[in-house]
Amino acid sequence: MNDTPVNDVPVDGPRFPGLRRRGFLAVAGGAVGLGALALTGCAGSEPAAGPAKAGGTPRRGGRLRAAFAGGGASETLDPHLANLFADAARAKALFDKLADYGPDLSARPRLATRWEPDAGLDRWRVTLREAAFHNGKPVIAADVLYSYRRITDPTKAFRAKASLEPIDLKASRALDERTVEFVLKRPTAEFPNVLASFGAYIVPEGEQDFDRKPVGSGPFRFVSFAPGKSAVFQRNEDYWDGAPYLDELEFIVANEESARVNALLGGQIEYAHELNPTTARAHEDKGRVEIIRLRNSAMQGFVMKTDRPPFDDKRVREAFFLIADRKELVDGALSGAGEIGNDLFGKGYEYYAASLPQREQDLDRAKALLKQAGAEGLKVALDTSPVAAGFTEAASIFRDQAAKAGVTVTVKTGSKDSYWKDILDSGTFASYRSGAMPIESHISQRLLTGSTTNATKWQHKDFDALYQQAQSTKDKVARTAVYERMQRRLHAEGGFLIWGFADWILGTAKNVKGVEAKAPANSLDWARFDKVWLA
Repeated sequence: MNDTPVNDVPVDGPRFPGLRRRGFLAVAGGAVGLGALALTGCAGSEPAAGPAKAGGTPRRGGRLRAAFAGGGASETLDPHLANLFADAARAKALFDKLADYGPDLSARPRLATRWEPDAGLDRWRVTLREAAFHNGKPVIAADVLYSYRRITDPTKAFRAKASLEPIDLKASRALDERTVEFVLKRPTAEFPNVLASFGAYIVPEGEQDFDRKPVGSGPFRFVSFAPGKSAVFQRNEDYWDGAPYLDELEFIVANEESARVNALLGGQIEYAHELNPTTARAHEDKGRVEIIRLRNSAMQGFVMKTDRPPFDDKRVREAFFLIADRKELVDGALSGAGEIGNDLFGKGYEYYAASLPQREQDLDRAKALLKQAGAEGLKVALDTSPVAAGFTEAASIFRDQAAKAGVTVTVKTGSKDSYWKDILDSGTFASYRSGAMPIESHISQRLLTGSTTNATKWQHKDFDALYQQAQSTKDKVARTAVYERMQRRLHAEGGFLIWGFADWILGTAKNVKGVEAKAPANSLDWARFDKVWLA
């Protein structure tokens, strides 16, 4: 594969030192033509390179046991319902998308080998590679169209629905078995990001039953599944990107971080997902396990529901922005393993509004805003859970910070099994986090009126219109200006109080090799178990 970027621009910000981000619009002045964008699709026309092979020559064989926090008895292997990191890792093992996000968060071809737009950017022709499902049937255009139509079913709440919204699936068609013509509702300059959307997996045409014996095209085949407990997969010898090194892969649900650590130390598992900073420091360089840090790849914050009291008043939301002492939160909740946020997603990513001033704690201004809003002596419940590293610690720290502004915060600790489902529509104020994705994907999945994971209930038609304007803007400078305008509004009155960006920390047994240390969570090479081996 030729990984040479077509259009290199330095990343702003310190989160990925030395990283250069590949732009899709590889032409001066933003004038986009078919040839320029087709070239970008071709740059990855061969399978994306796997993780760096550290630790000697890869060997085949063995079962790797990986422990993740899970979703309890309601878990499913339906890839279109993937929401938790455990869901995403299992889906990645069984299924493929047309594209996925590389380490720089640009779209890399997967089941697609290339994508080509017309001159108006409202029709895109996608060519499929030769790949097969686990039942031996080839992956064809009809499967792609079925998958996307299933995701966008108006009666369902599939994760990628909002991301696929630009596609007119009634007008889109298969030109032949390996070519799909996507007709878009409006010109979309960064359509490859749509193909890489979180949860946009390709399944066989007509497939509905994913928990009994799911059939995908991924690197592993289904063996067994016990919701809330474990899932066992075996090597797909015929995988298009090369058969995995492992014979078998077992996902084990362990919601308590201490349980994952003890299982790793005791030899019951070889891979522990998401360790807290204190645990990492206790075991780093001690010789028993390997600690792998995916630097600053997890957004940390709180969500305020903007459609209900008290946060339906933007003055209250601004007051909460000003209550937060971000450094204290990073130092206390993350043990300093991260950096402060500025109430915006994607620090260091393309389109991030780095020009906005860093918000600082201002308790006097916060008190004044609460008084103006008639919210003196405000009492609010903060939902949290030990479901993620730093959540309960951050909740306690913010509770104490809020007290200095005359706000009484009551911390409510919820179930680890159902926390994410519980806070999506219920409550008013909750702990929140996110892995990596392009800023435009964060907007489409969480901040549009029709977004299925809109935890802040930010629903504004004029904001939706700005997003569509950004999508349709060919000139990159002009498009960047639209995204900055949107972020300025979110910074001023949005519902995400983003106080920091944390290291994502993994623990592995000493004999586990091939785990990529530079892959942000949610990107292609994160949880890439087909490229991992046991030494």
